[in-house]
Amino acid sequence: MSSQLSIAVVTLVCVVTLLVGGLGLRLSRATSDFYVAGRTVSPRLNASAIGGEYLSAASFLGVAGLIYDRGTDMLFLPVGYTVGYLVLLVTVAAPMRRSGAYTLPDFAEARLGSRRIRLASSTLVMGIGWLYLVPQFQGASLTLSLVTGAPAWVGGFVVMVVIGLAVGAGGMRSITFVQAVQYWLKLTALAIPAFVLLALWLRQGTPPAIAPDSWDVALEAISPDDHPLYRTWSTLLALCLGTMGLPHVLVRYYTNPDGNAARRTTVTVLALLGVFYLFPPIYGVLGRVYLPTLPTGVRSDTIVLQLPETLLPGLWGQLLTAMLAGGAFAAFLSTASGLAMSVTGVIDQELLRPRLSRFTGGDAPEVRGFRIAAGLAVLVPYLLSRATEPLGLANTVGLAFTVAAATFAPLMLLGVWWRGLTRWGAASGLAVGAVSAVGAITFSLVGGPFTGWTAVLLSTPALWCVPLALGTMIIVSLATPGHIPPGTARVMVRLHTPERVALSRSRLRD
Repeated sequence: MSSQLSIAVVTLVCVVTLLVGGLGLRLSRATSDFYVAGRTVSPRLNASAIGGEYLSAASFLGVAGLIYDRGTDMLFLPVGYTVGYLVLLVTVAAPMRRSGAYTLPDFAEARLGSRRIRLASSTLVMGIGWLYLVPQFQGASLTLSLVTGAPAWVGGFVVMVVIGLAVGAGGMRSITFVQAVQYWLKLTALAIPAFVLLALWLRQGTPPAIAPDSWDVALEAISPDDHPLYRTWSTLLALCLGTMGLPHVLVRYYTNPDGNAARRTTVTVLALLGVFYLFPPIYGVLGRVYLPTLPTGVRSDTIVLQLPETLLPGLWGQLLTAMLAGGAFAAFLSTASGLAMSVTGVIDQELLRPRLSRFTGGDAPEVRGFRIAAGLAVLVPYLLSRATEPLGLANTVGLAFTVAAATFAPLMLLGVWWRGLTRWGAASGLAVGAVSAVGAITFSLVGGPFTGWTAVLLSTPALWCVPLALGTMIIVSLATPGHIPPGTARVMVRLHTPERVALSRSRLRD
């Protein structure tokens, strides 16, 4: 009965996703509809869509699992995920919207006038997007296997097919509606069981949590070689600056009508994220109360899905489990759709369209190429998800944040606020940030086991990778002042001139 209910709810979420995506198919006509939804998305709708795509499997299941495992030391994770949008609001939200770009590589080329930097940015977008998509597929497989007993490949395959169809149908217009709906689905699916389980806990006399001694002590070392203060600050830096550098987050700001709308969108996003992140810690604490030990082979990522039937055996517990499974699937679908959209845009523009143009005399079939790109954008990470061992949802997502923080964040901060950024400086910083972050994390996974400072510096490298990349960009730019792109002053004026002022100047000239 429990598996049947879960299958029904997951099916309903997938059907709603496809129906809402079909609405975008009817509205999408021009290229800008597919890439940036015609730049007409209102702040409230865009904020809901951003909340939908940003609150991933790591937010839904991973944060609760880490709080269950490590206690108060992990309470900063929701803060880090949310503060990232505050940094984005203060630094680059409005200027990036005024850039007029479709994708982050578009901005890089417009700001620096370099095709090579555009190619490097495109490669990074695909790498970060696929790195972030892999845990979405793995989480979907884990969730569906746990609640229905389905084979391990099924959950990820369902997400791949649904997202490929939704993105290919109507591009950004489809995905905007899909993600906005799924934010509210996720919030409802997480909040209702949380309130029910809290009520049961209070009625039963609030038994104490059974946890390790360090569970409720902040910055308590797990082992003598652990360095919790460094690990915390490094993870916070990755979350704060990585949010800015995630291509699927940034592309949503290109859909706002103007810079002021981009700022209002971010303020609304902060409120939506704040409400959502009230609930994962509740599940982590309740897990410690009612499931102090997990069976062998069961991951802490599943604690949210195991609680309802533990506290409430029978039909009601099964209904709550089905609701949480549906919410988890909404999280996988919405985040995967945003990531697939950003990767699709890059594959279409950089790989498919130039080649299709050779056979069509320059008149490439844009929609056909976009849909082929959508298929590639989800197929590659699905295959990777089947070939790699799950590392834990929150941990894997943290890798994507680290790479984004060490590459795109310095490029955007300096590109928006410093006229002296040169092509050589930007290229050197991107290379140093990517090589140091990816190299450190890869070495920590395949070269170990390491202990002490070596293990911590390699597994959470943001605190040294980001300053290294930022410093490289600045030092190399200062050493190559002759390579400041021509037209930099004009681009900077465009980035920082409010739309109303620009429109007034245009009218005066007319």
